[in-house]
Amino acid sequence: MISKETLFALSLFPYLGFLWFISRSPQMPRLALYGFYGTLVFVAITIPAGIYAQLHYGESLANIDWLHGGAEVFLTLSNILLVVGFGQAVRQLKMKN
Repeated sequence: MISKETLFALSLFPYLGFLWFISRSPQMPRLALYGFYGTLVFVAITIPAGIYAQLHYGESLANIDWLHGGAEVFLTLSNILLVVGFGQAVRQLKMKN
């Protein structure tokens, strides 16, 4: 049986492949691309925050509000970049037509 930690680590490879492909697409809105990269930053922040929560508090990250909220800020910022980036792209397409 594969552990959830192993599955999480393995899931990064398809996501990195996704980032590689979309970063080469001229149709991909740059701001939205930054949002997808921001999701990777969120993961990079969440891992050490989770380790810290476990070592310092003996709890999972979800149970330590200030750490969990701090990590979630990066996901929120990523989502905002995605929405604004794709929103700009849709407006630009509408203006062309």
